[in-house]
Amino acid sequence: MVDSLALNVGLFIVAAVAIAFFGIRITKIADRLADKTGLGEAIVGALFLGAVTSLPGIITSVSAAANGYPELSISNALGGIAAQTAFLAIADIVYPAANLEHAAASAANLSQGTLLVSLLAFPLLAASAPPVSIFGIHPISLVLPIAYIFGLRLISKAKETPMWSPEKTPETYTDDPDTADAGNSSLTKLGISMAVLAVAIGTAGYVVAQTGSAIADQSGLSQTVVGGLFTAVTTSLPELVTAIAAVRQGALGLAVGGIIGGNSFDVLFVAFSDFAYRPGSIYHALTSSQTFIIALTILMTGTLLLGLLRREKHGIANIGFESLLILFLYLGGFALLFLTS
Repeated sequence: MVDSLALNVGLFIVAAVAIAFFGIRITKIADRLADKTGLGEAIVGALFLGAVTSLPGIITSVSAAANGYPELSISNALGGIAAQTAFLAIADIVYPAANLEHAAASAANLSQGTLLVSLLAFPLLAASAPPVSIFGIHPISLVLPIAYIFGLRLISKAKETPMWSPEKTPETYTDDPDTADAGNSSLTKLGISMAVLAVAIGTAGYVVAQTGSAIADQSGLSQTVVGGLFTAVTTSLPELVTAIAAVRQGALGLAVGGIIGGNSFDVLFVAFSDFAYRPGSIYHALTSSQTFIIALTILMTGTLLLGLLRREKHGIANIGFESLLILFLYLGGFALLFLTS
């Protein structure tokens, strides 16, 4: 972005703070939108909050791909999913009543996690298949959005007519709309507020994308490290902020749905980046490091799903076993990437 490494780092930090600030504000709007529309926190978290908080990541990945940084693009997309899954474990710490996996277990959240694992398999299939592309675009990039939309429809049906439901306990969270609070603002006003904050978050994400690419060039660090750690964590700050804010507000469905649903949406970053990457299919620019990140993310998501099914009420230091394991997997996996890059 500029020639000075110090200035790029400074701009990177300012953009990160802006992302965190606007991320806090958008959480309350999403919670009220869930009450106003009656869609429920899990669905609004996946559709609206997850998509809006993913804007910095989209801009970072697509910009990096268009500028000829495929490893940075993919590492940012996949690293963001891993970081956001780890953020749920952090949100678990700040919820005192019970482990988050116990309280927030629902058919919708389990369906979203299953959709995420399924979508993560597509980039692996494309990378291991013969290098087929149409105008430089791999067919998987066309299939991914269709699979995502189909999955959302199944999740919506799982909420409306669930064939499975968690056993109710005193600690189980129920998403009951707060109609009194929802009536204070019109849908139009809420929509405009969310759109304005989305633009602000997206602008900050663009700054992160540009400075992240510059830092990769000027610092000598690999694109995988910069994308998987620095830009991925920074562009995922809205998810961390909104998850903690939602938990503190008692909107557990919004917290978990926003993270898992946002993760599913984030897989589409790779498809969007494939359109922007002109040398050919971006899937065949996948390195062993990116494959490692995909496998790590699938393992972390599987651990989360087991936690939602097992539903341990209380763990050590107010964190469930699965949440603790997710944190160890994330920190250990990326420490290994950093040391071997």
